[in-house]
Amino acid sequence: MRITLSGGSGFIGRRLAAALDARGHQLHLLGRSPKRGLPAGAQFTIWDASTVPPPPIAIEGADAIVHLAGEPVSQRWTNDVKRRIRSSRVDSTNLLVQGMGAAQRKPGVLVCASAIGYYGDRGEEQLSEAAKPGDGFLPEICVAWEEAALRAKEFGARVALLRTGIVLHPEGGALRQMLPPFKWGVGGRLGSGEQWMSWIHMDDMVDLYVHAIESSAAQGALNAAGPNPVRNREFTEALARAVRRPAILPVPAAALRILFGEMSAIILGGQRVVPQATELSGFAFRHTAIGPTLEQLLHPAGGPSANRESR
Repeated sequence: MRITLSGGSGFIGRRLAAALDARGHQLHLLGRSPKRGLPAGAQFTIWDASTVPPPPIAIEGADAIVHLAGEPVSQRWTNDVKRRIRSSRVDSTNLLVQGMGAAQRKPGVLVCASAIGYYGDRGEEQLSEAAKPGDGFLPEICVAWEEAALRAKEFGARVALLRTGIVLHPEGGALRQMLPPFKWGVGGRLGSGEQWMSWIHMDDMVDLYVHAIESSAAQGALNAAGPNPVRNREFTEALARAVRRPAILPVPAAALRILFGEMSAIILGGQRVVPQATELSGFAFRHTAIGPTLEQLLHPAGGPSANRESR
């Protein structure tokens, strides 16, 4: 397939680009500037996702479009940051779909990132893809983001929306931020520790994108989070075991609110997500238990857990 990918140099994108290249797909990458380490055979086109549709050369003739680009959410939400988050998700998706609609030969598939932030803080409620959106800034962004992507259905595209949970890999995301204090023996639960964390191993995340591109059964909202979410205290205990250190210093909720302001709601709140539609589409998770998963990620050659599925 000919696949156009935005955000191909990001945390998930560069690993997805490598996986798609290894499967023999032709890649056309979109971004502000070319980065090192991208597949040698990939084309690259500059795109300012906040102002104009992608250049026609990147859309015309593509079989599938994957849209990953977006401003990081894990930062203090000033008014300017909120504007950038909205623009990088909602505006860029509107512009991308506009470009798809203008193509003479329209792409047949759009796989667009979304987030489990769609659900908001829902306590103990189990959240399948059929659950209604929550309230607040992030759910509002996710709703508008998904609505923008779904407009591609108007010209016959199959649309898959990957509502992404906490993607685990030591080289980026939440795990990279958490590792230093845990390695120093000063890690611990966040707030009460009772909030749910819905997580996914990076390998499963990449596999799910490949599945969404290649499988006609993958459409609509798909929860990109494994089938066994854990409470924050369970996660931190498992991480402490994986780094061979105690988890004895909890971070008070008040301190997180001071540090992160409004954004602290996504740290102190949680979503108990279940990937019902994802599994019904034929996708099988390889990593489903948090302890073995963290062992495998942090000690990839360190024992039996590194050589079997993390179940």
